[in-house]
Amino acid sequence: MIVSSKEIYKLARERNFAVPGTNFVDALSAASHVETAEKCNLPTILSFAQSHQCYLPWEDAFAIGKYYANKSKAPVVLHLDHGTDKEFIFKAVDAGFSSVMIDASSKSFEDNVRLTSEIVKYAHLRGVVVEAEIGHVGEGNEYQDQKDNNNIYTTVEEAKKFVELTEVDSLAISIGTAHGAYKGTPVINFDRLTEIRNSVEVPLVLHGGSSSGDDNLHRCAVGGISKINIYTDFVQAAYKKVQESEKKDYFAVRDAMKQGMGECLEHYYNIFETKKYAEN
Repeated sequence: MIVSSKEIYKLARERNFAVPGTNFVDALSAASHVETAEKCNLPTILSFAQSHQCYLPWEDAFAIGKYYANKSKAPVVLHLDHGTDKEFIFKAVDAGFSSVMIDASSKSFEDNVRLTSEIVKYAHLRGVVVEAEIGHVGEGNEYQDQKDNNNIYTTVEEAKKFVELTEVDSLAISIGTAHGAYKGTPVINFDRLTEIRNSVEVPLVLHGGSSSGDDNLHRCAVGGISKINIYTDFVQAAYKKVQESEKKDYFAVRDAMKQGMGECLEHYYNIFETKKYAEN
């Protein structure tokens, strides 16, 4: 069933756990994420990134995401990840996504506020929640160490001001992770996380969770992050499972890929302590 993230994030913030943000690029990955969520009786944020239209056309992505989310007995937030232009995000809102992200983090603070505010106004009138990003999470292939990456770290002052000016529902922050696979090991600024967590009321989101290390991600989940995005680790888990199984048949390869992604999500449910969602 498709739900809003509001109540899920409220519990995550109160009980100190995180929900995986699971990106899908085809029907197989969408099915794996949703069926694993249903098996574990836990929520997931089923996400489609605007940039992934090169793998899956928008019309197909919407149909696939809505189909698997609606048929699931587990709560599923159907989310547009990293929307970069207003028209595309409006289209996702109108199509039935329950959550959208506007990523204007590479723009100036003023432009980020202006564009995010426009998205928030449009989405809230239609009952859709909005995630935005302040600071900038760079790319893992540029991340050899802390001094050699294009991250722009989130400051407490900008986070507070941004939330006040935009009325955004959740906030993605930059504290040391990067998108994609790393050349080095991320060093998370947990002090900054604590400062931001104590300074803003909205749920916090961490992008670039893949390859960031289980200990790092566990500390983030219990230390103030309500959603952690995973994509690259799912792709790599699917490939690894195929290699291990040595399957030669098309359908057997598909089954192995689906199993690998499912095991990866179950692993992160444990790391993020998402089980606290179901506690009385």
